[in-house]
Amino acid sequence: MSKSPRHFILFRDIPLLYGRVPKVANSSIKTTLCKLLSNRPDGGIKTTADRFWRENTHGETQLVTPQQARRLRSSHFSFSFVRNPFDRLVAAYNNKILEIEDVPMPMKTMGLHHGMAFDHFIEIVCKSDPELMDNHVRPQAEMLLCANKLVPKFVGRMEHMNDHWRRLRRRMKLEGLPTLGAIPQKNVRREGRSDIRVLFHSAALIDRVIERYEEDFKHFYGDYSVDALLDGHQLNKLPPLQRGVVKAKKRQRTKQNA
Repeated sequence: MSKSPRHFILFRDIPLLYGRVPKVANSSIKTTLCKLLSNRPDGGIKTTADRFWRENTHGETQLVTPQQARRLRSSHFSFSFVRNPFDRLVAAYNNKILEIEDVPMPMKTMGLHHGMAFDHFIEIVCKSDPELMDNHVRPQAEMLLCANKLVPKFVGRMEHMNDHWRRLRRRMKLEGLPTLGAIPQKNVRREGRSDIRVLFHSAALIDRVIERYEEDFKHFYGDYSVDALLDGHQLNKLPPLQRGVVKAKKRQRTKQNA
């Protein structure tokens, strides 16, 4: 429930960075990444917590900012996943406002409270000071971009998780990195996505989100119409966003020919 600006998990012994985005299969991805640790982590703290990756991995990981992550782009492979902004906001509302009676402190600081109406939730989120925003509702572009440049070399979409996760595993193999296993399903709470259209019942609500999350729509969902994103049905499958594939293939050929 953090508002920390350190959005990337950096591995010490593997040239790997993960741009963690809350409410985007973050718990499942972190569970899988734990298998890359050499030493058994200290107990007592869930792997979903930032503190775990900062203090409980015997120094094998640390949290860094997008600026720090970008400076490592020539030596490290970085990846992340994103989610339809409308869907992500509904997920955050259901989980943090309706399901949990004691709303996380960063959300309380924003002015959010348990059981509040969705319209009021969106109003407060969209006018909040970026410095105070809880990361569960922070625009994904603010976590994954630096100087308007996308930091991760691979960005998959949660809507196509199975396919994009397989592609990520192939890309990591191409990069000479340890292969990740299948991704488990963690914290799955909703059946279907029909509630998106129900909650976003007015043009005013929709326009407010489009304005506040403009960079998310532009960088990650520009190929989809607003109606398609609001309908909540399975989106037409597109490939993940990738950079550096040609260079990775060239490096692999060089190693094989050495």
